[in-house]
Amino acid sequence: MFTGIVESLGTVTSVTGTDATARLTIEAPGLTDLVHGESIAVQGVCLTVATHEGSTWTADVMRVTLETTALGDLAAGSQVNLERATPAGGRLGGHIMQGHVDGVATLVTRDSQPEWTDLTFEIPAELTRYVVRKGSIALNGVSLTVAEIDDARVTVSLIPTTLAETTFGSIEVGARANVEVDVVAKYVEKLVAAHA
Repeated sequence: MFTGIVESLGTVTSVTGTDATARLTIEAPGLTDLVHGESIAVQGVCLTVATHEGSTWTADVMRVTLETTALGDLAAGSQVNLERATPAGGRLGGHIMQGHVDGVATLVTRDSQPEWTDLTFEIPAELTRYVVRKGSIALNGVSLTVAEIDDARVTVSLIPTTLAETTFGSIEVGARANVEVDVVAKYVEKLVAAHA
């Protein structure tokens, strides 16, 4: 599992592939002790380290993942948020995340102030039932608090640290972002429906 606390900003150095799969190569400064087979969330998508050398590593991505997440938008030079899986007994600094993307959002407004920036995303309508004001949402693998929700528009307020240490510092209106809603809300919904 992941917690949405970005460990490192990486840079995609290449995207290669076939009709069925793609291979991402990522340069990840600070992640020099990678282990073959470990899980790393890339923009919130759980991927597996296939090969690694120094701080460069590769991950194989199925075509369906590229088509149903914003990973398909990546190209050489793209920056990505990276988080390793949380070790047992580790701190839960954000919220419980699985790295299983529920949908793709689009940034519709960016309101930058001296001390914070509000980002408003349009999320898939079917996900709004899992989002509440002051609740948690994961966008591109970052655990964020929902400041406002208006129909399918979700606003998050970001402090300078988050802007500097994630890809949200440079995100532009129109960009797509991976969304993972609170898994606890999905389990509660299923349990309530089973006993209704």
